[in-house]
Amino acid sequence: SLCAGGAPSLSYQELKDLKKTDVLHVDVRERWEIDRFGKIPASINIPLGELVEALQMDPTEFKEQYNEKMPSKSDPVVFSCLAGTRSKQALAFAMSLGFS
Repeated sequence: SLCAGGAPSLSYQELKDLKKTDVLHVDVRERWEIDRFGKIPASINIPLGELVEALQMDPTEFKEQYNEKMPSKSDPVVFSCLAGTRSKQALAFAMSLGFS
């Protein structure tokens, strides 16, 4: 399930359309879930338990750890998980850190 600031819930088609733009897709599932169920193309995996720390990292450290440019607080970001609960939590965490 998927979440973004302007639309708390996105369909798969909406995500596909968004991914044609410059959106960062963060998959907040655990690493074992990625291993078991597969990685979503063009997404980065930051398990929910690491997210708050990751979003406050130094951009260089973020790039080293996640192999992706750290989003700025105004960059479009979409969170996804398996059922929707964790992506909603991820959205709340990001917004509490000042992400729009």
